Amino acid sequence: MIDKLRKEYLFFRQQAFNMRVLLMTNMLYALVLPVVEIFIGAYVMRNTNNPVMVAYYQLMMYAGIVVASLINGLLLKKYSVKFLYAAGILVSSLSMFGMMFIQSLGFTALGVAGFTLGIASGFFWTNRYLLALNNTCDNNRNYFFGLESFFFTIGSIGVPLLIGAFISRMDGHTFVGIHIDINSAYRVVTIVVILVTLIACMILWKGNFSNPKEKSFLFFRFHALWKKILLLSSLKGMVQGFLVTAPAILVLQLVGDEGILGLIQSISSVLTALLVYVLGRIAKPQDRLKIFLGGMLVFFAGTLCNGILFSSLGVILFVLTKVIFQPLFDLAYFPIMMKTIDTVAVLEKRNEYSYILSHELGLFLGRTFGLLLFILLAYRISETFALKYALIIVGGLQLLAYPLSKNIINHTNKIEHK
Repeated sequence: MIDKLRKEYLFFRQQAFNMRVLLMTNMLYALVLPVVEIFIGAYVMRNTNNPVMVAYYQLMMYAGIVVASLINGLLLKKYSVKFLYAAGILVSSLSMFGMMFIQSLGFTALGVAGFTLGIASGFFWTNRYLLALNNTCDNNRNYFFGLESFFFTIGSIGVPLLIGAFISRMDGHTFVGIHIDINSAYRVVTIVVILVTLIACMILWKGNFSNPKEKSFLFFRFHALWKKILLLSSLKGMVQGFLVTAPAILVLQLVGDEGILGLIQSISSVLTALLVYVLGRIAKPQDRLKIFLGGMLVFFAGTLCNGILFSSLGVILFVLTKVIFQPLFDLAYFPIMMKTIDTVAVLEKRNEYSYILSHELGLFLGRTFGLLLFILLAYRISETFALKYALIIVGGLQLLAYPLSKNIINHTNKIEHK
């Protein structure tokens, strides 16, 4: 076992310096992301007791990501991508800290909080895409995203479990003469998050990253191949919005508290993390479609379990399949997306960031459709109906991503062989 671990470490050391720095930064951020994705939604749910308000908060957050993507493109003309990425990491934790001190989460405060966190997240994700695109190639992207997904998945095991246990244990207790309620426990968690992001930024600063040479980045007309990626990103975004809010809502309504949420996810995450790492290590570019389809079928099966059973067992099965689906989907999706950017950026002679910006717009359209679908079903029929069937609808629609991605890969190969 030790020899195998040493072999994998040596393989990691063989990668380019910038790629290693980026991976180490993202590995640390993997400890932060579960707080953003799960416990912020649970915090909002506890303070509003309204799943629709959680969806509204998430929608405002996604709007903030799009605005940040546009601002980031302008700032890249003057500031280092490394500086902007570090700022996104830091501000995401600081904005969470500020939200914890809001006394009343009304409609306006909730919208402002979501939009602010979205701005911070936008700086993180768009610069992450740009750095990954420029410091990897098609041959090592499976490994890059496999290793990254491994740590993000491990983070999704340990962090929710530890934080859920901490919140449950501290709620209602007195520490050094100070009475701690559940919101105070959330604030302590956020302070720890800030410390971790500071360490991540220190590691990032060691990298030698360059900005795009071409400064123009705002375009509205694209090659037909990129339009297909925008459609694919919309399908991804449509499900992504639910994956941030739905697990927290379902667990809090049908299972229990955040501690249970962390425990449920930890059951399948260890095996999934190992599976994704192994696939990233050995899978070739031509294997991406199989990984893609496998992940989507697992997720769709989970949505059916949730909708049919709609009980604690159904939620557990859904969350288990969600944990398996996300890293498998991303392992195939991001290399396909980046290979397409490599191709169309040369064809159209444009700044790579122009495609990352339009990609965020595609994600936003999908997220908006998914969340509005949930809100519409909740208001027109019932919240229970929305929680049961909206997931099945978007899970079924996302299966269209398989033939679309197959067409994109064939189209890309055809262009490259000309």
